[in-house]
Amino acid sequence: MKSLIKFTSGIKGAFLLFFVLMFSGTQLFSQIYEPVKWSTSVEKITDTEFNLVATALIDSEWHIYSQHVGEGGPIPTTFFFTEDDNYTRVGEVVEEKGHTIQDATFNMEVKSFSDKAKFEQRVKVKDATATIKASVEFMVCKDTRCLPPTEVDLVFDLTKAKVVSKKKEVSTNTHSTSNKGLLSIFFIAFLSGFAALLTPCVFPMIPMTVSFFTKQSKNKSQGIRNALIYGISIVVIYVVLGTVVTWAFGADSLNALSTNVWFNLIFFLLLVVFAVSFLGAFELTLPSSWSTKVDAQADRGGLIGIFFMALALAIVSFSCTGPIVGTLLVESASKGGTAPIIGMLGFSMAIALPFTLFAIFPGWMNSLPKSGGWLNTVKVVLGFLELALAFKFLSNADLVLQLHLLEREVFLAIWIAIFGALSLYLFGKIQLPHDSPLTHISVGRLSLGLLSLTFTVYMLPGLWGAPLNLISAFPPAQHYSESPYGVGYKKTESNTIMPSINVNIMEEGEAHSNSLPDGAHLMPPHNILAFNDYDKGLAYAKKVNKPVLIDFTGHACVNCRKMEQNVWAKDKVLAVLKNEVVLISLYVDDKRALEEDEVVESKLNPGKKLRYIGQKWSELQTIKYKTNSQPYYVLMGTNEENLIAPVAYTPDVDEYYNWLKEGIGAFK
Repeated sequence: MKSLIKFTSGIKGAFLLFFVLMFSGTQLFSQIYEPVKWSTSVEKITDTEFNLVATALIDSEWHIYSQHVGEGGPIPTTFFFTEDDNYTRVGEVVEEKGHTIQDATFNMEVKSFSDKAKFEQRVKVKDATATIKASVEFMVCKDTRCLPPTEVDLVFDLTKAKVVSKKKEVSTNTHSTSNKGLLSIFFIAFLSGFAALLTPCVFPMIPMTVSFFTKQSKNKSQGIRNALIYGISIVVIYVVLGTVVTWAFGADSLNALSTNVWFNLIFFLLLVVFAVSFLGAFELTLPSSWSTKVDAQADRGGLIGIFFMALALAIVSFSCTGPIVGTLLVESASKGGTAPIIGMLGFSMAIALPFTLFAIFPGWMNSLPKSGGWLNTVKVVLGFLELALAFKFLSNADLVLQLHLLEREVFLAIWIAIFGALSLYLFGKIQLPHDSPLTHISVGRLSLGLLSLTFTVYMLPGLWGAPLNLISAFPPAQHYSESPYGVGYKKTESNTIMPSINVNIMEEGEAHSNSLPDGAHLMPPHNILAFNDYDKGLAYAKKVNKPVLIDFTGHACVNCRKMEQNVWAKDKVLAVLKNEVVLISLYVDDKRALEEDEVVESKLNPGKKLRYIGQKWSELQTIKYKTNSQPYYVLMGTNEENLIAPVAYTPDVDEYYNWLKEGIGAFK
């Protein structure tokens, strides 16, 4: 007897009739179509645990559908397993990623498989010499033609199981990820390193590198040597720091560096010192005791300086690279052995290579006058940029502590003042200590001044609530401001617009009083109903029967703000967030203390207690979803099952919208 018995309704009968009529006048009655052939195999995980694998080979131009399709769409691929006391199923059937198509037959977007499709079911058995019987029902289509739903019997022979690694896991997502060898880990980490170079926290470090080697290199050969040492230092720092911190504290510690208050404050002060030095207030020199050691041990002092410059890059850039590094560490740590070292080696080599090649060239800049001229202008410009960047780290500390001392308007006012002063300097209206007398300005300096002035004017509307999409990664989010709804506007009971569906499903008394569900708030400026507590948000989702969108985020997360401002704010995405899902935003850097009865021992680090709210959510993400990077989005049903594979930073609006709709379709 099958554990799942399908009810054959009039709708299904109508489908069958539709398929027969659709094929009338064709070769349907003179030719038997069999475009899909199924085969089975078994993978042995342990003596009592197996993966049952069903593989569909699909003829060219034909396709079958996912297990999860929207209402009114095709019949999904469905597996039925016979009831047997010999085995128990672990989780649901897992399918490959597949691809989303605009299906001409059903006039809707659906997930389908072409050429080949693989499905896996994990089971625990008592007798490993038995067989397990099942069947699969599926629909196969080609262009606008579909064959009637077909059911095929499947037999899994446990005695023919192939032994695989014990570490292989089958997730509850919509696809499984095969084990990666060390070479593939290195390759993925290498590509991730290049991606990290494009983040806003790494690019601003390049000018600092130029200035550093300008002072350190007296000739081209020394510049090349210093650049190579700098690159090697980056590799050593990332590999040692990553593996040691992972071993000692867990992979979450690397990601936590970017949100640690003290680290952000220290690097704010460090960048301010660099900036003031570049502006000409003083020259940075090593302590005299260090100079003595340098004289005694040849060039060791120069190497130390280079090493510490590389260390500054590695740690300061964690605000943007931390999520990438965190994901790599979790992925590679799950492989064991030397995989974490290989992963960090690949990542750091990609970071170090462009910096090293770029740093080889500053040697020629020392042939120019040490003070005055365009060389000093370059240093001053770098000083202004460093000063502006410094306030990003101060803002991170303020966000994590939720002090509201450096809100969006204050941050933008500081940047407007900095870049306004830079514009005046480039136009020759301000002179600093080491500047040479200026009789005229060059075309290049004028162009740079106009660019700085344009940027300054661009930021001005931000003081009145403009989103400023070009710099969304830097200032605090729009809701972290004195006027989250814009200057001159405020939220009142009369102008607060509740999400339409949410109002309708509230209790009658709640709807009239316009009150919010327990634990909910409206996220300005778009009034998205959101929860910051997992349990309260899930309870509300069950009440209104909606899927849950878990948003693993952080107060100091750069890419999180970019998603909220550049993707969530788009009309079609915003409509989904307001009306079709229950949003639960979990801040992994929330430093508020847990209630005494909620303080428990960490499962990741036995012997240590979870004392902060952010630690609770960070551990939930790491344990359940095997990653600790933010942003990270999970669409799940009210039974906490994943509706679709989670995604991370997805700046493409259409891609993120399609992901939302596919997951919601699976829920319906």
